[in-house]
Amino acid sequence: RQLHYSALMLFMSVSMRSMASKTPVGFVGLGNMGSPMAKNLLKNGYPVIATDVFPESCKELQETGAQVVDSPAEVAEKADRIITMLPSSPNVKEVYTGPNGILKKVKKGTLLIDSSTIDPAVSKEMAIAAEKMGAVFMDAPVSGGVGAANMAKLTFMVGGVEEEYHAAQELLTCMGANVVYCGQVGTGQAAKICNNMLLAIGMIGTAETMNLGIRLGLDPKLLAKILNMSSGRCWSSDTYNPVPGVMEGVPSANNYQGGFGTTLMAKDLGLAQTTATNTKTPIPLGSLAHQIFRVMCSRGYANKDFSSVFQFLREEEGQ
Repeated sequence: RQLHYSALMLFMSVSMRSMASKTPVGFVGLGNMGSPMAKNLLKNGYPVIATDVFPESCKELQETGAQVVDSPAEVAEKADRIITMLPSSPNVKEVYTGPNGILKKVKKGTLLIDSSTIDPAVSKEMAIAAEKMGAVFMDAPVSGGVGAANMAKLTFMVGGVEEEYHAAQELLTCMGANVVYCGQVGTGQAAKICNNMLLAIGMIGTAETMNLGIRLGLDPKLLAKILNMSSGRCWSSDTYNPVPGVMEGVPSANNYQGGFGTTLMAKDLGLAQTTATNTKTPIPLGSLAHQIFRVMCSRGYANKDFSSVFQFLREEEGQ
């Protein structure tokens, strides 16, 4: 009987833990990335309490089963684990510390995970503000884009208190294939900014190379094949080629629609520039990439995928 009782107690504690882990998760920011991320939480059995500054963004998620509320503060009243996915540093400040912000109503012990790509200094500022309210803030920016968000294959780069990492990991693994702990608050952002700076430089280099090869009479598919079996190979050449007709299922095959917008790349390169200035780090190619993508934004490429730099360079020839 004692054995039976022990087994029953163990079963109950395991059941309660699994039930506890499915307590509601708050989600603020239901844009191109946030919406599929929140859907993946729902698919994994987590009740989601969501809000967005644009009410129409909430409709689809509401139909999928999420509870929609009016403000981040209201999300904080109803959930003790909250994920935010917002466009930029000012949006993050507003959502956390604004008049209807999360920190107005946050409960002690709440875990706050910010997956926006912002200045690491702002992440640190939010962590200090959260700590004053008895909450824990972690930065967890993502790599992978909308496609990976839909398929729950994002990479999360996490910065924050190591003891809280496993609690964050439980939720992030529902939305991503890779979750990497980077160190203290702000290091997730640092990793993301460095990755995107290299991505931008690599994409410009691939676009220049493909354009030159085409001008020299090489077939673009053949040139891409040669690059991808040679030392010049990179993600922009073998997975996300910027030349229309070389690959299927990438933005260049669809008039540069979808993917990762030029505006967002320019924003991330701006963050790289700011952090490089603050740390007195020379980034000559990163700075040049920033200028190129900024010019693209003013020339009609703002909403096209960043691989449209190939098209931009082709147009520059005719100037």
